[in-house]
Amino acid sequence: MPTCTGSALLMAGIHESGNPAAFSPQSQQGLRPAFSPSCWQKHGQGAGPAGAGGTQLVTTARGRCARKDEMKDTSVHPKKEYEFEKQFNEHEAIQWMQENWKKSFLFSALYAAFIFGGRHLMNKRAKFELRKPLVLWSLSLAVFSIFGAVRTAPYMLYILMTKGLKQSVCDQSFYIGPVSKFWAYAFVLSKAPELGDTIFIILRKQKLIFLHWYHHITVLLYSWYSYKDMVAGGGWFMTMNYGVHAVMYSYYALRAAGFRVSRKFAMFITLSQITQMLVGCVINYLVFSWMQHGQCHSHVQNIIWSSLMYLSYFVLFCHFFFEAYIGKTTKARKVD
Repeated sequence: MPTCTGSALLMAGIHESGNPAAFSPQSQQGLRPAFSPSCWQKHGQGAGPAGAGGTQLVTTARGRCARKDEMKDTSVHPKKEYEFEKQFNEHEAIQWMQENWKKSFLFSALYAAFIFGGRHLMNKRAKFELRKPLVLWSLSLAVFSIFGAVRTAPYMLYILMTKGLKQSVCDQSFYIGPVSKFWAYAFVLSKAPELGDTIFIILRKQKLIFLHWYHHITVLLYSWYSYKDMVAGGGWFMTMNYGVHAVMYSYYALRAAGFRVSRKFAMFITLSQITQMLVGCVINYLVFSWMQHGQCHSHVQNIIWSSLMYLSYFVLFCHFFFEAYIGKTTKARKVD
């Protein structure tokens, strides 16, 4: 079964500040949402993220203390909210990420150690087949991504159609609104277990390209780094990634199960990923542009890292597409 390396169908995803210093509204370019003790004291007598009457409180990206019900009413979701989505506490999730996001560096270091150590150990060993575990792995990620896409895409489409492009990009309610709040956090957390893709490549002794592990590490780091700040553009980044992964992991599951899938389908997925990178670059430009007028919540440092990430993905995916599909076809014709 062609893994991320074999078919170059790599997932693309999304998302500083540091520690739970976290809880003080500070301004990196004036933009950083957080929970603030002073905010709690102002509305809820210091009782916690829920103010008087159970009102949810946040410190907005521009440092303003606000009740959740004061934020723009864009959290209306066209889909019914399931009980597990209702019960999800997004404030605890954001607080946890503000305190623990740096653990993504530890996961990345362990991941890199496994890559180089695992390849060394497998040099003199026979490869593992692992076909059934690979089917289950790919199928579980496909189902997760399909659900994520189905639950988040209607929200983004609703905001886009009713509020316009600017609101769909700058809107922060994706992180705290009905339905989407759960799937935003699930997306970010999923970037850690998705590192498991590489285990199959190492144990099956398949070719591991730079794009594969570079992509996994940077997506994990950026996702955790950005979620805690509820930066603008996150709804677009996550929804696009869910959609691409839904198709990509379904393809992997079919190939692992022994089904023959047209090569054109693999090309379509890689082109979708390239398109995703282009859209990501455009979203970053829009966030930066609107941020100058105080209309988008982000900070320059985040936009720099995000832009570098998406631009590097775009170049690497384009190079892979040429090498895997165009270059091979050209060489085959010359041989003929």
